Amino acid sequence: MGMTMTQKILAAHAGLDEVRAGQLIEADLDLVLGNDITSPVAIQEMEKFNKETVFNKDKIALVMDHFAPNKDIKSAENCKCCRDFAARHEISNYFDVGEMGIEHALLPEKGLVVAGDAVIGADSHTCTYGALGAFSTGVGSTDMAAGMVTGKAWFKVPSAIKFELIGKPSKWVSGKDVILHIIGMIGVDGALYKSMEFTGDGIKNLTMDDRFTICNMAIEAGGKNGIFPVDELAIQYMKDHSKREFKIFEADGDAEYEEVYTIDLEKLEPTISFPHLPENTRTIGTFDEIKVDQAVIGSCTNGRLDDMRIAAAVLKGRKVAKNVRCIVIPATQEIYLQSMREGLLEIFIEAGAIVSTPTCGPCLGGYMGILAKGERCISTTNRNFVGRMGHVESEVYLASPAVAAASAVTGHISAPEELGL
Repeated sequence: MGMTMTQKILAAHAGLDEVRAGQLIEADLDLVLGNDITSPVAIQEMEKFNKETVFNKDKIALVMDHFAPNKDIKSAENCKCCRDFAARHEISNYFDVGEMGIEHALLPEKGLVVAGDAVIGADSHTCTYGALGAFSTGVGSTDMAAGMVTGKAWFKVPSAIKFELIGKPSKWVSGKDVILHIIGMIGVDGALYKSMEFTGDGIKNLTMDDRFTICNMAIEAGGKNGIFPVDELAIQYMKDHSKREFKIFEADGDAEYEEVYTIDLEKLEPTISFPHLPENTRTIGTFDEIKVDQAVIGSCTNGRLDDMRIAAAVLKGRKVAKNVRCIVIPATQEIYLQSMREGLLEIFIEAGAIVSTPTCGPCLGGYMGILAKGERCISTTNRNFVGRMGHVESEVYLASPAVAAASAVTGHISAPEELGL
């Protein structure tokens, strides 16, 4: 029996000719990632190992993004812990205020992940990098600590689900709608500890930013990882952003999949995830009017340049509704700068939105957009659990940048078509 794309990458990193689903392996790592919330715990654990330094100062990335710029004393201490650790061990890839960004947008932009890599990160959305044909997955802080010391990690080889994408999405349907549709279809545990492998002719109609978004939310279906085949678009992205060599792995024709789904992108409609689980999805036009108090456009899921452009296309020449707070967060300094060059920031501000420095802040209910009791937010983030963005009696509705921007204008959950677009 052949191997899936993920299984081939894991076999190569374990020094094995082949692996099988359920097999326990020890794999070499190409990158270990942590942020300002998870890294301090890993650093404390690492110090218990009595090791003088890390396995490779060039293969560790520490990104200050959740509470940076610091919102309080505790967040300042966490960042200082990471800053001191990075200086002490001469960590090459340490990103702080002024050069930081939201980690899962920043690392591909900096060329730190390429096809064929095996990556762990102490953040559940590390699965984002599967868009480049890498195996990447989230781990706990203790596993991050072990990875920083040894350069290795233990894995149970995942079984796989194949999603064959066909057709071309309509104008206002994006990668966010694709992954919300899939999660709504299979549920938040539908791919539990499985590899979500995307194939099909429809992939050519998805941008790299679409693919990053889809892989980013694989964890919201319980997936161990999400992964796309490496096509010309992915190769060009890596050539534009990285000087590293990459290796392309392809699934065998007789690879085994637990399930196979075919998804016609042409038939998808703008999709919204209702509180309080990502699987609780509905499409525009199937529910009564839902007023919103806040719109957030950003995060590791939808803070990329395509997302900024889409939101600006909807907001241009329009005004955010009087009682709505619209918060736009470019995911990296480079995206912020390019948005400025293209005039997108001017569009946001003239529409009545605010533009924030790159941060994860509102997504996890940290700062820069906390919800009060009874408030509703339409958000391009990735989770809408109870109390996720603030008060336990607030509500978060997940959607694409197009829907979030349109909703900010109308004051209720809307598709761009409602604005005549």
